[in-house]
Amino acid sequence: MFSIFKKKVYPKTDLSALVCDMHSHLLPGIDDGSPDPETSIKLIEGLTDLGYKKLITTPHIMWDLYKNDSRTIAAAYQTLYEVPGQLTLTLHTAAEYYLDNYFDQYLLNNSPLLTIKDKWVLVEFSFVTVPVNLKQTLFNLQINGYQPILAHPERYMYFAGDKKKYDELYEAGCFFQLNLLSLTGYYGKGPQELAEYLIKKRYVHLLGTDLHHERHLNALRSSGELNDQVKYLLDTCSILNPALAD
Repeated sequence: MFSIFKKKVYPKTDLSALVCDMHSHLLPGIDDGSPDPETSIKLIEGLTDLGYKKLITTPHIMWDLYKNDSRTIAAAYQTLYEVPGQLTLTLHTAAEYYLDNYFDQYLLNNSPLLTIKDKWVLVEFSFVTVPVNLKQTLFNLQINGYQPILAHPERYMYFAGDKKKYDELYEAGCFFQLNLLSLTGYYGKGPQELAEYLIKKRYVHLLGTDLHHERHLNALRSSGELNDQVKYLLDTCSILNPALAD
């Protein structure tokens, strides 16, 4: 019997048009992402099945919790290639830097940062309150020749009451990276609405999975509505993911 309440059936999620995912936590045992090499391989294979041709993984560098640097990241990366005959896709590494005092010291000491492409650097900050020195830190990044990419700006819910902050960050030269699952309501209604606001403003530069675990992967697999949403973003915004494949 026909029902107006019948759930719409979407096709299989296909993210191949993006070519490259540039935000994930796939390296084993160094942050809140994959706990071991075997899980990493499964997550990487899952993203490959979704159509990605290149993956740039971005472990947290957050000194209070994840004291990572280029050495710990390289060591975790190497363990993946010690699993015989498993990894079929070349994984590239960068980082997701938490804006804290340690990061300020990085800039002060002119320490080289791990980058997404050229000198593009992925950064995040507290979900509870905006850093007091945010603008100065972003300015210092640019003075050092880096292009700041703000990770998941739609998840900073304190911006909901003052959306002009997005204008200020955009005008200051930040790239914005949206989490794909925000478009599906995975993180709740608030982030979804802010994601839609940023899309309407055409402020979105990059799309990332921010994949941490199998729950994220399963959510992506079951979100066939992303096909149309990604196509719309590629048609209407300056989405830079495909350029990362070079």
